[in-house]
Amino acid sequence: MIHSVIKVAISVVLIVSISEIAKRSSLFGGLLGSLPLVSLLAFVWLYRETHDASKVASLSTSIFWLVLPSLPLFIVLATLLKRGMSFYPALGAAITVMFACYAAMVLVLTKLGIKL
Repeated sequence: MIHSVIKVAISVVLIVSISEIAKRSSLFGGLLGSLPLVSLLAFVWLYRETHDASKVASLSTSIFWLVLPSLPLFIVLATLLKRGMSFYPALGAAITVMFACYAAMVLVLTKLGIKL
């Protein structure tokens, strides 16, 4: 139980830190937000809990392939906000585009024989 509490606390600190830094500097907030901190923590926690390097390798491969279709979210969100769309509708549209890209990526990977 304490292990789960520590994981949640670290995650909360990261998220709050990124949002607080972004208030002062979008460059540094973006830099910290772009780091694969969540993935790195997931690798460490998965390995500590399972001691199975193959599971970490599998997670790493899945993250690699699924980062690519997540990237349009940032472009769509920024574009819609700059064009004057309200935040929540723009975020919803960007998330919808991202999920469509995920579905397309999974379909393409499946056709190429790449298993996630």
